[in-house]
Order: sequence, then structure tokens, then C-alpha cells
Amino acid sequence: MQIIYSEDVIPLSDLKVNPGKVLRRVNETHRPVLLTSRGRGVAVVQGLDDYEKSTEELRFIKAVAQGLADIREGNTVTLAEAKKILGTA
Repeated sequence: MQIIYSEDVIPLSDLKVNPGKVLRRVNETHRPVLLTSRGRGVAVVQGLDDYEKSTEELRFIKAVAQGLADIREGNTVTLAEAKKILGTA
């Protein structure tokens, strides 16, 4: 999801004037919109489905990174131990 600055950066006043237009845009393009006030970024508007997908992807990536860190640190168990812990042995 790449931001197209010429289209995806809008003044906060545009959101105040026509919030429906901004919401339609984020839902149709699946790109977040950066809201600015006095030329500075103040908030991001993103469609709910896209936000939930991004959040789930981030959780997955963090879990993979934690798993790799555990392996590097030797925090592992054998398959037999895992089955016993899970009660499937």
C-alpha cells in the first residue's frame, strides 16, 4: 500500500467540508489519507477493512520475528515436548 502524495495528502479542512468523499476514496483506493493542518501531518484516515488487515499482518510478522529470536536464543522444545504440552501426545 503506497501513498501517492499528490492524491493522498489532504488538508484537515477538506475532511471537515466533505467527509464522505474522503471516506469513499480510502475505501475505493485502499490507500490511507494523510490529513494535514498548517502543512503538517496530524492524522491518518484508513478504511476499517484495510486497518484490520494491516493490524493482523503486523501481529503475524511480530510473531514470526519472536519465533526466530527464540530459535536464536535456544528457547525451543522437541516435537515430543510440544505434543505433551498441547496434550496431543
